[in-house]
Amino acid sequence: MLQRLTIRDFVLVDQLELDFAAGFGTLTGETGAGKSILVDALAFVLGERADGGLIRSGCERAEVCAEFALDDALSAGEWLRENDFATDDGLLLRRVLDANGRSRAYLNGSPVTVQQIREVAERLVDIHGQHAHQSLLRAEAQRQLLDSHAQLGELAGQVADAWRAWRSATEALENASQGADALLREREQLEWQVRELETLGFSADEWTSLNTEHKRLAHAANLVDGARYSLALLSDDEAACETLLDGALGRLDELAEFDPALVEITDLLSSARAELGEAVSALHRYSDRLDLDPERLGEVERRIEAVLSCARKYRTDPEELPMQLQAWQRRLSALGEEVDIAALEARVLAARKRYTFLAEKLSAERAKAARQLGADVSHVMQQLALGGGRFEIALVPVPEGAAHGLEHIEFRIAGLAGSDSRPLAKVASGGELSRISLAIQVVTSQAAKVPTLVFDEVDVGIGGGVAEVVGRLLRELGSERQVLCVTHLAQVAARANWQWQVSKRNFDGEVRSRVVDLDEDGRVEEVARMLGGVKITSITRQHAREMLGFS
Repeated sequence: MLQRLTIRDFVLVDQLELDFAAGFGTLTGETGAGKSILVDALAFVLGERADGGLIRSGCERAEVCAEFALDDALSAGEWLRENDFATDDGLLLRRVLDANGRSRAYLNGSPVTVQQIREVAERLVDIHGQHAHQSLLRAEAQRQLLDSHAQLGELAGQVADAWRAWRSATEALENASQGADALLREREQLEWQVRELETLGFSADEWTSLNTEHKRLAHAANLVDGARYSLALLSDDEAACETLLDGALGRLDELAEFDPALVEITDLLSSARAELGEAVSALHRYSDRLDLDPERLGEVERRIEAVLSCARKYRTDPEELPMQLQAWQRRLSALGEEVDIAALEARVLAARKRYTFLAEKLSAERAKAARQLGADVSHVMQQLALGGGRFEIALVPVPEGAAHGLEHIEFRIAGLAGSDSRPLAKVASGGELSRISLAIQVVTSQAAKVPTLVFDEVDVGIGGGVAEVVGRLLRELGSERQVLCVTHLAQVAARANWQWQVSKRNFDGEVRSRVVDLDEDGRVEEVARMLGGVKITSITRQHAREMLGFS
């Protein structure tokens, strides 16, 4: 339920904070006082498109905050949990608009996208504008309303996905049939290239090891000579390092008896002698492994040349050859599917079968929902001075099907002025269309799970006894949900549980909108104004009091 709406520098509103109650409430006031501005502000914070024109003249930005309780908005709570938002303290939406037309949105203090605001908002509030009946004349809007009312959105989405899959398979088959020769030539070339690289059997790791081995083999003679020369200097010659170091150690050991300071030096030389011995042993082992192998060198050089030849042929680096092979293999696999006409035909058949199954299921659900919705709206129409009128929903077949299913949805009216069943736009007058729209909105809203409903002057063109029925219907709706209605009808306002008066005042040459929460006397005065116009008499006030049910 909507608990509080805070508005700052929005159109004619400088600063306003409204606390909402449960049940059915109305916003009333003179024409042009700014009643619909409050609805526009609510729509803005719920994610509607906005531009700089919404900012109050002379101000740098506009800001609207809406606070909701989540007790009666279970789906909104689920959305918050799925998107990692806390739900303990309700829900606070805030949106700011600057003079450049850029807006920023926040949910419980965290920055979010406008799309996220819209996703959660559709679980919180349903706004019916005064021109809602105009959209009901569009086939797309009629289909969406029926699917939404019957909770068929997920199935309709599956049908659309199946349609696109079917079209994609059909297109692939057509392309394959038209370009079969070209695809066959491409496939033959790829098969030859893949076969060549697979025969080469080359990997990126091998390229590194080949180059390392080639360097070693190509310089084997120098390596042998260097190892032998080093061994001679270190240990093999008469004046080798080991011999000289042993002599120095023996002499210093004798002298250390006379001067202990030499002990540290002999320890260092002993350590050096041990490490020198390890180095000599390692060098002997290395020298033993070295071998002049011209045949292996030739093998390595031929392997390197084969790899380089392939790389030059396909204009790539040797290291890239394995990735090139994988790319050709993937393309060859895809071409195999494209060239396989039989496989593509089977794919088309399977896609069409799935689409048909889902679309027929959707059609059956739509037909059932259409019958029930038609009966429910027709029942409400009888209460809105549309006696004898019947609301029907026709499912007009689409022979080849479409993304939205196997039929067009068409709202029809029968029984008005003795007419047969005909499309809504060709039967109803402006006033009748408003009443039919209201009947549809009341019925579809009752089936929805949205806790707050807003009606913005949907009762335009209605009066007299019909207006009383409208008020009663909205009051009944308010017993189940929070309902807010912008109205100019006294009969509707009198049925409300609570009432606000919107007025426009001049402050130092600047026009601003003001909202007053009316008490019992205030409601009597406002309903009397709505009944009697400029001059309000005691009789008018008495009539207003009776309508309100005040003693």
